[in-house]
Amino acid sequence: MTEPADRDLDLFEPRETDVFAGFEGDIPGEPGRIETWIRAYGPAAVAFVVVLVLWEALTRAFDVETFLLPKPSEIAQRFVVNFDVIWAAGFRTFFEALGGFVVGGVLAVVMALATVRWSAVREGLLPFAIAANTMPIIALAPIANNWFNVTSPVSKMAVVAVIVFFPVMINTARGLLEVQPEELELLRAAAATPRQILRLVRIPSALPFFFSSLKVASALSIIGAIVAEYFGGPQDVLGQYILNRANLFQFPDAWAAIVVASIIGITFYMVIVVAERLAMPWHVSLRETDTA
Repeated sequence: MTEPADRDLDLFEPRETDVFAGFEGDIPGEPGRIETWIRAYGPAAVAFVVVLVLWEALTRAFDVETFLLPKPSEIAQRFVVNFDVIWAAGFRTFFEALGGFVVGGVLAVVMALATVRWSAVREGLLPFAIAANTMPIIALAPIANNWFNVTSPVSKMAVVAVIVFFPVMINTARGLLEVQPEELELLRAAAATPRQILRLVRIPSALPFFFSSLKVASALSIIGAIVAEYFGGPQDVLGQYILNRANLFQFPDAWAAIVVASIIGITFYMVIVVAERLAMPWHVSLRETDTA
């Protein structure tokens, strides 16, 4: 009579194959994890190498003039020779971009919270935000130079702040508003205050939109800072370095500075990606990326 019971209990006995089934490669350092990284980043690395090889081969084969398109080998040589000068200029430009990014991002979040809380603010200020976004950088830079000292990084930060403001404000406000009505009804039925609703529902809903806008703004901030530098200011920044080298027909030097700007932009973008993963590891898009 006890055999069936014992047999049923065997179903609940832990088995090694059951415990580890489906987890092959999930442990860091295992081949499965390495293969996942290769599948995720391998194509981009291969494409990068192929583009460089084709670029070098075609410019040599067709004897392309340096002022039209320098060879990657020439750019790399000038990058090494002027390494200290270019990176010093790059850090100064990044400081301007970062300052404008922070100012524009903070103002955008504050404005997004205000537009969600008061509809009158949203209807009254949104047209001004759209108008500011339509202004080209070449129009903003001279105005900012007149408002602030042309040699001060504040004028460049102001241009970057205006560029960053609109995408962050619009996307954050959209995320704050796109909340399931059932969730709002449930919290209101539980007598939740507007601040509790904001903290428990609206902010988690807005985080994916917020970080998406920050990724876009990170690239725009570097571009805005470099373009604003074209309109005057210190000479030891990337914008002036690129402009001066191009005027002197030293195009490999200018391209080397562009490479530095690209490295800074990619690094800035990756920092935001890491911050996104730390801030919202629960989001479905990040879970799908990890298990892909």
